[in-house]
Amino acid sequence: MSRVLPHGSPDREYEAEHPSGPIPVAPAGGAEPPRNVSRAASRAARRGKKVRHVLAIVALSVLAVIFAYPFVWLISASFKPRGEVFDNKLIPDTFTWDNYVQVWQEAPLGLWLFNTLVVTVLAAVTVTISSAMVAWGFSYFRFRGRGALFGLVLATMMLPGAVTMIPTFLIWNSLGFVGTLVPLWGQNLFASAFYIFLLRQFMLGLPRDLFDAARVDGASQWAVFWRIGVPLTRPALAVVLVFEVQAVWTDLMRALIYLRDSTTFTVPRGLKSLVDAFGFGGEWHWEIIVTASVIATIPMIIVFFLAQKQIIHGIGAGGLKG
Repeated sequence: MSRVLPHGSPDREYEAEHPSGPIPVAPAGGAEPPRNVSRAASRAARRGKKVRHVLAIVALSVLAVIFAYPFVWLISASFKPRGEVFDNKLIPDTFTWDNYVQVWQEAPLGLWLFNTLVVTVLAAVTVTISSAMVAWGFSYFRFRGRGALFGLVLATMMLPGAVTMIPTFLIWNSLGFVGTLVPLWGQNLFASAFYIFLLRQFMLGLPRDLFDAARVDGASQWAVFWRIGVPLTRPALAVVLVFEVQAVWTDLMRALIYLRDSTTFTVPRGLKSLVDAFGFGGEWHWEIIVTASVIATIPMIIVFFLAQKQIIHGIGAGGLKG
């Protein structure tokens, strides 16, 4: 851009101070940041996202190592002789299979595993079915006092187990079941307050139109529950089943209260008897105890490995619908 003087010649001094070129015009909506600035901000945002992703991976890896270390140590100790069990080395200096042979000789571990399997299956199946039926009643039927009755059911979760321990024992003793496996799973016939709450919250999110349509077509209340409600609630039922399997498999308190004979012991009660039996003269046979603990823990790892998708899906769906 140049300026012409009155006599027609260009003003060189003005051109030197104002070089030629397009005059920048600000947009009507306000000034926009230069394109290179927006690109730099975008790169910085992506870089920050990658840093946060790496930090999250590192934190999860550290937590995974912390939680996995005790079990890895347990497996390592099961392959060590007695004098090296507590040397805190993950790779044994002396590797031996004798512990796994001796543990089957010193204790009826196979019978204990069978007893635990029977109790676990019966307890998990009965509490899942009974809790689903009660939860269906609270979610599907409309009746006066439903909220108050449901609150009363939830209030039972506030009672400590020690409060009901003696009355429950007296009931089973009067029925003649003390010393058998029945008390370890029989009370699950009457459902669980926590599982009722979990399943009810899931069932409240189910489409009620399906149930009404089935009733119009002539289906009974039981058919609506069993053929429509149960299949739609399968993810939550899987969570209840797995949770109860884990709880019963590791339950020691009820086994200590009700079981008397070693032929009826479950795995936790049997491990307690091993701790008592191999603690003589101040010398503990920890290699036998840790080996039995590994054998008792492996089934739970298999169960969670096979059911992890159902657990995640069930908990996620329950959280969204609840």
